[in-house]
Amino acid sequence: MAYGQKILKGDAYKRAAIKRRHIRIRKNINGTAERPRLVVTRSNRHIVAQVIDDIKGHTLASASTLDTSIRGGEADKSAQAKQVGALVAERAKAAGVEAVVFDRGGNQYAGRIAALADAAREAGLKF
Repeated sequence: MAYGQKILKGDAYKRAAIKRRHIRIRKNINGTAERPRLVVTRSNRHIVAQVIDDIKGHTLASASTLDTSIRGGEADKSAQAKQVGALVAERAKAAGVEAVVFDRGGNQYAGRIAALADAAREAGLKF
């Protein structure tokens, strides 16, 4: 473990582990103007996807389960993640983005993360 980090228990330990993995992933992944970074942030209830140009430090497109078009639905969390993936791909294509680098945010590529990525691919976004 890194210096200055306390030994945590329960959910705090899990969040710290995800943060460590995300830092490790970000060493190799960077978003450029040609291929911005599609970063996924997941909580127990919601999921957020952003297309970010790291060189300029700008968010080009974003979507989440908190959007009004998705929020009222009675679908399960995986179905909502698919809707978020399709919506972020649509908004990214409107912003002129054709291809992205996928950043899973330290989460395991399964379940909601994979559903979002598959929906974004189906909507025409290239990884």
